[in-house]
Amino acid sequence: MKIAMKRLIRDEKGQALVLVLILLLVGGLIIAPLLAYMGTGLIAGKVYERRTAELYAADAGVEDAVWKIQHQVAGVEGLDNCYPDWSYNMTDVNDKSVDVTITWVDGRTYRVVSTATGDGSGTQIDAYVASVYGNYSGITNQVITSQGDIILQPGVDVTPEEGENAAVEYYVGPWPTADELAAWYWQDVEGGTHYDSDTEIDLNGVDKDLGPLYVEGELDIVNSSNTPATLTLTGTIYITGDTLIGKTGKDFTLELNGHTIFVESDSADPQKALWIGGQCSIVGPGAIMAVGDIYFEPNIEAGMTDPIFIMSVSGETLLNPGGDFYGSVAGSVQVQLQPGISLNYPEGGFGDLNFPGCSGTQLIYSIASWDINQQ
Repeated sequence: MKIAMKRLIRDEKGQALVLVLILLLVGGLIIAPLLAYMGTGLIAGKVYERRTAELYAADAGVEDAVWKIQHQVAGVEGLDNCYPDWSYNMTDVNDKSVDVTITWVDGRTYRVVSTATGDGSGTQIDAYVASVYGNYSGITNQVITSQGDIILQPGVDVTPEEGENAAVEYYVGPWPTADELAAWYWQDVEGGTHYDSDTEIDLNGVDKDLGPLYVEGELDIVNSSNTPATLTLTGTIYITGDTLIGKTGKDFTLELNGHTIFVESDSADPQKALWIGGQCSIVGPGAIMAVGDIYFEPNIEAGMTDPIFIMSVSGETLLNPGGDFYGSVAGSVQVQLQPGISLNYPEGGFGDLNFPGCSGTQLIYSIASWDINQQ
């Protein structure tokens, strides 16, 4: 019996060789297509790498053009209807040559074509570059500016009555959109204090500084104490909801201190986006702006010499202050002055007014559209 078992075990010798031969056969069948697949992958990887380098190089050309447009360098600053194109070359960008053409489209838009070439192929980016906001300083050049009607109640005195800074009804010049002003003033408050809900600021008889401030919701500024107080702006105030300042409560003074109140709400009559009431005495200089309707009826000290600019972007501006007003008023639907008001345009204009196009501020350009073509 032992001899028979030993013979059976001895007869199994060599079976591992069969398995090895099978594996070699299978390996031989798959190794060739696997190597071919790997070779194709290596070739495709080189193509992808080259295309990526071209895309990044072409993108660098667009970014360089945006910088040149932003800073109006020589070559860009002269583009107009007569000479709308300017081309230049950038060498050795990711080992590619980049040809850039800037074409003037209109006063606020340029077309940029950036083509990166190398190794017999090329990638082209066709982009349109536009300013985020325009130059609207022309609106501040009149004592009253309206895209609609100007309504002067009896006893209203507006200076000047005629000439360069006189009131302009049905104004056809550039007019900002709500989005443009939101982008403009957001950069002032982005790093400031943020409130994410409806907010009440109560001075309670104590002088306070405020700003830059962003309120995601409605804002009510009051003084609940019989002791007068002063609220001094130290930055832009940006509110998304309806805003009441001094409509209720006790007397206080609001010093704009050269800063801006911007209300993004588009509320219209009878609801106001911004209402500055008679419990508030206001001191300039500065700007007061809302997307919707504005009702302006604060107290104004006699002899006001620091100008205030008031503007409703898409609504009406109703002026009814308790004193002579020194500055400029604008409204899209209409501007209305209540009886007995004296409105005087500031001598020499507004100086450092925080409004797009004023005080030497520069337009900001960004890419509005983008199209990629690979050759």
